[in-house]
Amino acid sequence: MKKNKSLLKYNTFAIDVDAKYFASFTSFNDLKEIATTKEFINENLLVLGGGSNLLLTKNVDALVLKNDILGIQILKENKSTIDISVGAGENWHEFVMFCVKNNYGGLENLSLIPGNVGAAPMQNIGAYGSEIKDTFLYLEAFNIEKLQLESFTNKDCQFGYRESIFKKELKNKFIILKVVFRLNKTPHQLNTNYGDILKEIELLNIKNPTIKDVSNAVIKIRTRKLPDPKKIGNSGSFFKNPIISKNDFLKLETKYPKIAHYLISENEVKIAAGWLIEKAGWKGKTINNFGVHKNQALVLVNYGGANGSEIHELSNEIIADINLKFNIKLEKEVNII
Repeated sequence: MKKNKSLLKYNTFAIDVDAKYFASFTSFNDLKEIATTKEFINENLLVLGGGSNLLLTKNVDALVLKNDILGIQILKENKSTIDISVGAGENWHEFVMFCVKNNYGGLENLSLIPGNVGAAPMQNIGAYGSEIKDTFLYLEAFNIEKLQLESFTNKDCQFGYRESIFKKELKNKFIILKVVFRLNKTPHQLNTNYGDILKEIELLNIKNPTIKDVSNAVIKIRTRKLPDPKKIGNSGSFFKNPIISKNDFLKLETKYPKIAHYLISENEVKIAAGWLIEKAGWKGKTINNFGVHKNQALVLVNYGGANGSEIHELSNEIIADINLKFNIKLEKEVNII
């Protein structure tokens, strides 16, 4: 247990704030032992994985717990599927690369997403037409109040767009320890119809793409569009893509014929938040040492030494401006602490 620990290297936004108390755990038994301490019993808790989906705006008056549970284990397999258990502290992209290398299908569209495995089901991470819920089987989590392990199935998690029960009713009540996925062996239906994946594959002149080809295409697209957190502080997409009614969309389309969108259903349309932010003139805007990324308007960046509260204020200004110009209320995807 450490006091007044800097969290600079534990968040991808590279915000330098201190945690009142800090401890890490590598197993369920480690966590049970920490749970007996006065700090665990008396203080607020903040669980960190890869630190990739949060913005720290002030010193954290809490016990910060770093989840370092590792391990990839094959539980069972047959000719067509394989069930894999993954420690919540494993790096997400490295796990996806393990799957791609072994030709296990289902996660290739989620390549290069920052963060750790434990955060993936919390917010039902997604990209290029795929989401965690598509391959998620169940997870095991530590009940903070009862100090016991509990399992949650796909249905139990109540997955939605960048949502799960762990961001709503069960927020701050459980610590995810491991996640189990059911992936495809053969046959596996590739998902290449979303975004720029098909264009990227066609540019490479690939006629019969593989799981690895799709993963490589996603990595190239993300590398081109998104800043590397190791070089420029960021948390990836800061805002969710808003979903509006088809009637509201048709009104917008009349004014903006090239508005970037995706049909969700007969009555709903998802609008590209990045398009809205760029159209409103925010893309590439820099204020002192932070701003909006020059290549992807969804991403807010810290060029070095920025204050989390300043970045938070910028996000609020963008939300207000988009609401004023398009009558659409953007939601933050990043957790604000």
